Amino acid sequence: ILVGMHFLETLNPEQRDAVLHVNGPLLVLAGAGSGKTKVITSRIAYLVGDGHARPNEVLAVTFTNKAAEEMRTRVETLLGEDCSRMWVSTFHSLCARLLRREAPAIGLSRDFVIYDSSDQLSVVKQALKELQIDDSYVQPRAALSRISHAKNRMETPEQISASAGWNPRDEAIAKIYAKYIAALKEASALDFDDLLLKTVDLFEQVPHVRQKYAEQFRFVLVDEYQDTNRLQYMLIRRLSETYRNLCV
Repeated sequence: ILVGMHFLETLNPEQRDAVLHVNGPLLVLAGAGSGKTKVITSRIAYLVGDGHARPNEVLAVTFTNKAAEEMRTRVETLLGEDCSRMWVSTFHSLCARLLRREAPAIGLSRDFVIYDSSDQLSVVKQALKELQIDDSYVQPRAALSRISHAKNRMETPEQISASAGWNPRDEAIAKIYAKYIAALKEASALDFDDLLLKTVDLFEQVPHVRQKYAEQFRFVLVDEYQDTNRLQYMLIRRLSETYRNLCV
């Protein structure tokens, strides 16, 4: 074992296999509490510590800020060095970071603001007011969750309206959704779903940007992969298409 790789001794044979696997895709399938996160952090530390990748060539994505912070700290402890150049983050902060750099490529300002749920709620309430829809008929929170669901399925207001058929409530949701989109655009604002949507747009529409990051990230690791939605899947697929070193 290489100097500074003592952590490999703490792994069981299966964990060790997963950590030492270098090239090609890798699926780690195991129950809760069996050390999957330990495997991912040890794998990152091994890939960097053993010289397979520089810190900025590793992308590790997880679902919560707490998990991302913990992952970074654990890798730093294992490697005994600062890992600030490593991309360890949630899906949303990864997308925000990419868009702050590359947004102009899809006609978006780099200075976009990010709307949280209370900002979103006031946009929906304003839309209800303008459309003269009573909020007992369509509750703002219910409308928001429908909008979020539609965005993650990449559905437009027109598609919702077309599939509404005889359902007047869906028709109303489609109108609110259209106003919601317009209001965010007007404010140069993105909500959390947009961070993913726009980054997927960026990668689907702008080949040179897609290539740049697919070539930068030699290794891509995703924790809790079973929780990914379609947009997150599309993003990860694009980011790992050059080297195919995807570990989930």
